[in-house]
Amino acid sequence: MNNETILIAVGLASAVFGVSAILKLRHAFLVPEGYAGLLYQRGQFVEVLRAGEHIRWGRKFTLNVSDLRKASVLVAGQEVLTADNVGLKASLLVTYQVADPAKAAHNTQNWHSDLYNAAQLALRAVAGGVTMEALLGQRPDLAMQLLARMTMEAEKVGISVLAVEVKDVTLPNDLKRAFADVLKAKQEGQAALERARGESAALRNLANAARLLDGNPALQNLRLLQSLTGAQAAGSTLVLGVPGGFVPLKGGKSDAAPEIKDATE
Repeated sequence: MNNETILIAVGLASAVFGVSAILKLRHAFLVPEGYAGLLYQRGQFVEVLRAGEHIRWGRKFTLNVSDLRKASVLVAGQEVLTADNVGLKASLLVTYQVADPAKAAHNTQNWHSDLYNAAQLALRAVAGGVTMEALLGQRPDLAMQLLARMTMEAEKVGISVLAVEVKDVTLPNDLKRAFADVLKAKQEGQAALERARGESAALRNLANAARLLDGNPALQNLRLLQSLTGAQAAGSTLVLGVPGGFVPLKGGKSDAAPEIKDATE
């Protein structure tokens, strides 16, 4: 083997080695849809990589992936004290999304815990400023107050709070019984009121009918005939009071009218 051949072989080996070394400096990173990649080089943060494929040149790169999709956390069984000193348990459903993955990763040790604690503190602050009835009956308004309080705290760690809902409110057993008694009393009062309204309406109708009959003898006679016809069809006995006695009229019979006797005999 002559010197020229040796030089060619060395050149080829060097080229292969160089290409291999260059390829080792090339790094391809693939970030899935709905996630963000946090790129580090030698432990130092470089940039945020959005969904897609990314090519970077260099050495000692690492990539951490952060979930950007919406999620919910249930803050359950929180004991709170209302403005009227009533102790109860409430639960919150918090919907959130990572808005700044770099801040969420670098500004706090555990942003999940920070979000949970922010929900607890917001619930205690809001519940302490309203009465028990307001807490039970004005949940949408309370949810807006909770959202405003949590938004400020969550933004500090790169989290966006999208919605807060007061999910469950549990009263002590003695208050449950008291509310049941109040509800029962209200229902009974409403039923009595409806009965009284019905009776009043019936009395008004009777009074109006009496006035109408009293001022119209022809209508009174017509009503009498209707009553006689109805009694005859039903096979009933209709008793009419007349001066000096009474006349029994039996429906369904064609007998002549009985003799009317004077009650003074």
